[in-house]
Amino acid sequence: MHPGNRIGLVYLCRQPVDFRKQIDGLAALVEQELQMNLFGDALFVFVNRARNKIKALYWHRNGFCLWQKRLEKQRFAWPEPASDGATHALSLQEFEWLLEGFDLWANKPHKTLSYQAVS
Repeated sequence: MHPGNRIGLVYLCRQPVDFRKQIDGLAALVEQELQMNLFGDALFVFVNRARNKIKALYWHRNGFCLWQKRLEKQRFAWPEPASDGATHALSLQEFEWLLEGFDLWANKPHKTLSYQAVS
């Protein structure tokens, strides 16, 4: 994320999204389906169906920022879709743990991978 950007809460979208969506599509999803304010100090995080990629969308001063992470092996831990809400709120610290591979619901990190080349 952008250095110096203040993030209050992190909202995980419980349902997987089509990862062909970029800023405009994800912003529309937040406003129309989740009915949340895009312009606050929140980070909106989305996962693909395979749960090996996440995208994070946030507003920074005068424009949207979109950040993506792809895992080479394993999957991101993710809350189950629930009838009590379309999102799951996390603190920034809990989101960092999620990125590091910790399953906040089972407490297991991803294995560290060490590669020497891309191909």
